Amino acid sequence: MLDPKFVLENLEAVETRLASRGQRISLEDFVRLSREKKDVLKRTEDLRAVKNRASEEVSRLKREGKEASAIIAEMRKVGEEIAALEERLKAFDAELKAILLGIPNIPHESVPAGTRAADNKEVRRCGSPPELAFEPQAHWDVGEKLGLLDFERAAKIAGSRFAVYFGAGARLERALISFMIDIHTRERGFTEVLPPFIANAESLTGTGNLPKFKADLFKLEGFDWYLIPTAEVPLTNLYRNEILEGAVLPTRFVAYTPCFRSEAGSYGKDVRGLIRQHQFNKVEMMIFSRPETSFEELEFMTASAEEVLKRLGLHHRVVLLCTGDMGFASAKTYDLEVWMPSRGGFMEISSCSNCLDFQARRSNIRFKREAKGKPEFAHTLNGSGLAVGRTVSAILENYQQADGSVVVPEALRPYMNGLERIARA
Repeated sequence: MLDPKFVLENLEAVETRLASRGQRISLEDFVRLSREKKDVLKRTEDLRAVKNRASEEVSRLKREGKEASAIIAEMRKVGEEIAALEERLKAFDAELKAILLGIPNIPHESVPAGTRAADNKEVRRCGSPPELAFEPQAHWDVGEKLGLLDFERAAKIAGSRFAVYFGAGARLERALISFMIDIHTRERGFTEVLPPFIANAESLTGTGNLPKFKADLFKLEGFDWYLIPTAEVPLTNLYRNEILEGAVLPTRFVAYTPCFRSEAGSYGKDVRGLIRQHQFNKVEMMIFSRPETSFEELEFMTASAEEVLKRLGLHHRVVLLCTGDMGFASAKTYDLEVWMPSRGGFMEISSCSNCLDFQARRSNIRFKREAKGKPEFAHTLNGSGLAVGRTVSAILENYQQADGSVVVPEALRPYMNGLERIARA
């Protein structure tokens, strides 16, 4: 959520930066309500001052043994008017908050302007595509022929956009989760967390999923609970409504969770295979930072995600997203894209974002630089480290062989009980 004071004091600049996201976001109602609230607040404060002076006068008259009933009766009316004005102020606050909850974050000045993927800026590439002397197959064909993936039986169990993993396929998914967690904890200093896979509405509001993206969520019938779309939700809310000691920042967490998304509006796009499923596994990084170091933390987080791809020997690139391609809560985002031979192009496998104080304001996450210092809003960052199903798909495609088998990346073999190659049983 944006700082309302900052918005009002920098209205033109805020509107310009929001417009760079490629959508018209009107602040007229916010400005109008803010002015009306200011007038009501002034009237309320003036009446409180009148009431305070009258109370002093009543006390004086009573000390002198004089009649004060007329003033008391008048102040009773003033009190009723103050109460009515206070209710109006609460209504203003609710309306203003509702408006702010629907406004995305302001893109950072370092983010290139644009409205489509072609406007994103490539930062670097690592490795090179595999040299395959045959026509590469899509990962779903590779997985099904090896007996690793079964989409038909998954559809029978749950519906479309689900998968059943068998044998070495299930082991590969599990191995990747452990492999990723070990890199982030043992080598990059993240603390592992196993959070709930269900979150309440307040938690999802704090991260920016609610109220704007309710259609993307799975809600549990009869409960104020939702299946989490990403571990970003429970990890961000670890510190909701808390004031942290500045000395503990940055605090870095990593968690494996299943993720659940309705994928509303994405029909017809990446519907085959493991790319866009209703349920998928992900390893998620989360950082709580001081404002002055949050962009350094973004680089650290991105490098942590990239390290996984390097260890797996997967050709990839890092892309700085343009203003119109970023997520709702992000001020700056790097995407990691992995090479997919069947496409002859890249596919997103991780997004690492700095949300500045946008989520911290919604979740009331603050810190103090000193014990007696004034609380400030922390900065929050999140990133995939990595999306596990997409990593499986990348391995199946990049390490496929002419005979239909798949070579296991060397770094992953200790997690696969030494298995070097996956072949049809």
